Amino acid sequence: MMGMPQRPYHHGDLRAALLEGAERTLRDRGVAALSLRELARETGVSHAAPGRHFKDKQALLDALTLAGYERLAQTLAAADDPALPIEPRLTALARAYLGFAIENAELLELMFARKHDPEASARLTDAVDRSVGSFERLIADAQRRGEIVEGDVEQITLVAAASLHGLASFSASGMLTREEAYAGVAGHVHHLLCGLKPR
Repeated sequence: MMGMPQRPYHHGDLRAALLEGAERTLRDRGVAALSLRELARETGVSHAAPGRHFKDKQALLDALTLAGYERLAQTLAAADDPALPIEPRLTALARAYLGFAIENAELLELMFARKHDPEASARLTDAVDRSVGSFERLIADAQRRGEIVEGDVEQITLVAAASLHGLASFSASGMLTREEAYAGVAGHVHHLLCGLKPR
């Protein structure tokens, strides 16, 4: 039948359908290509319908960012085992983060770009803390157990997170294949924890 949408939304959940379409557009064509009008057309609703859920493109980006941080938090929580010693625990978290970063490179870029928005909602602040904060809690736990050096938890976390994100960025940009990145995680974490000086 003419005029039928290619990907109609189901069960009346227009907000979820718009977010799904927005994430697909973000992955395929980048943030500049996102348009509420275009998403409405793809979803098979009137161009005014998305306005019931997102007042403008910025509201859509905020919702994508929140959804991304919530998914990252779930991914990291599922991978974390506080009973493990620091090296296998950090390796498991690093693998989980690497997988998320490779599969969601464009979304992660958007998430990081939005992190410091002064208008960030309490839900976003909480989601950031549950995701990115998991690394800080791991460092604090390891310090209490005497597994790593004492020092400023935020600074040590920044060093570890920047190193792991660099590995993910190398893979996302093609400098490393996905297989090389995954294979190198354990060695990467080992060097991160032990340093590079001869022992």
